[in-house]
Amino acid sequence: MSTIGYQQWAVDLAYVNSIYPFQGSEILMTIIGAVFWLGWHKVQFNQENHQMNEANEAANESSDNP
Repeated sequence: MSTIGYQQWAVDLAYVNSIYPFQGSEILMTIIGAVFWLGWHKVQFNQENHQMNEANEAANESSDNP
């Protein structure tokens, strides 16, 4: 199966332009991936801080009541 219409790859690849889909969009995809990755870490950081704060508040309340 070929996405660019070549049935025979016995050609000089110097004359073949694009050999995979979305060629030229690597920088855009890298930027989107980096933003997603950083956003994921921010969300995880906020959720873990929220859980830790709740656990600390619960521990403080239980230690205040004898």
